[in-house]
Amino acid sequence: MEIGSVVIAVVGVAGTLGGAILTQRGSERVKRREIELLRGHEQVREQLVLRRTCYMELNRDARQLTTALNKHLHIMRERTVEDADRVALDEARDAQRDRYSEAQMIAPDSVLTPASEANHALTRLYGQVKRLERGEPEPGETMESAARAQQEVWEHLRAMRHAMREDLGVE
Repeated sequence: MEIGSVVIAVVGVAGTLGGAILTQRGSERVKRREIELLRGHEQVREQLVLRRTCYMELNRDARQLTTALNKHLHIMRERTVEDADRVALDEARDAQRDRYSEAQMIAPDSVLTPASEANHALTRLYGQVKRLERGEPEPGETMESAARAQQEVWEHLRAMRHAMREDLGVE
């Protein structure tokens, strides 16, 4: 009888210890899953913040370049372009180019396609304005054609902004 009691006691202790170990392992697995889930949510949130910031800056800088091009066209009509005018336009162009380069690394194709079209339209308009400023326009380039091209840029910017808002889930 005593051996049976000892065996029963050993099995009871082993069962108690084994149960505690299994419970601890299960608890650790649950904690690991929770941590992985939290990390996943954090990564999604960080990506959203990164895209939102990138989109905001690209939209702002593209609009500022468009405004700077419009201002430059007005200056060209009203007076001689000065170095400060050229610097202001080039700074706006550089800022927009930097933001677009950043977007190329962050934005999905659904946003990058209209952003690329807007960038090309801005680049064409910038080139046209600079050629007009130098007095070396290509055939068909006039102040009026530059003004029309600028209005087309706004359409590209609207399409780009719409794609960005859609990607961010903004209604």
